[in-house]
Amino acid sequence: GGNKGCCCCFDSAEEEEEEEVENENDDNKNAKKKNHKKINVIFDPATYYGDREADIAMTYLFGGFDTQFYDGYESEWPLPDGHEKRRIIYNLYHVLNHYYLFSGSYKKDARNMIKE
Repeated sequence: GGNKGCCCCFDSAEEEEEEEVENENDDNKNAKKKNHKKINVIFDPATYYGDREADIAMTYLFGGFDTQFYDGYESEWPLPDGHEKRRIIYNLYHVLNHYYLFSGSYKKDARNMIKE
């Protein structure tokens, strides 16, 4: 199970340069060929559009980031009042999912989150 994503290589639409191509057919001797460069990309099929608080909440789930990250985020785009409580609700979903998949201490974690 789980999302493994996809790594692909695409031809870009950007033209690097044009070069003359000599063809066996006399009519096409001066034909131009467009060179395309390959671009490596990673495609993640699990993307979503959602509340930014859900993304920030997820950063706390398994240990969090250092305080510089949160201070920097708050200085650029402060989170609204009550985000600390909503963080628990956002993360409860993931803890319950982990309990379903792996059992163990996630049950206790979920109960503690629900009590909060």
